[in-house]
Amino acid sequence: MGDLKYEMAKKRVEELKDFYGHLTAYIIVIAFLGVINLLTSPTFWWFLFVAFFWGIGLIAHAASVFLKRGIFSKEWEEKKIRKYMEEEERNQR
Repeated sequence: MGDLKYEMAKKRVEELKDFYGHLTAYIIVIAFLGVINLLTSPTFWWFLFVAFFWGIGLIAHAASVFLKRGIFSKEWEEKKIRKYMEEEERNQR
């Protein structure tokens, strides 16, 4: 049981580390592209297209990491099912 908890925690830490690496790369690359864009063609901000579409991917990555334990996760569903079953049982008494 302890090994399973350790492996789950280790996996969770890896997921968080991967997300924060993704976020760091996003910030650095978008800032770099912004500087290049402003130096080469300041009238057309093309780097915002990259920021927008990569940002969608970043948001999807964040959702996959942070919503696993939050709302709409399997744990959340099971907790709600148990809650409603308990309420129904109390109402039948």
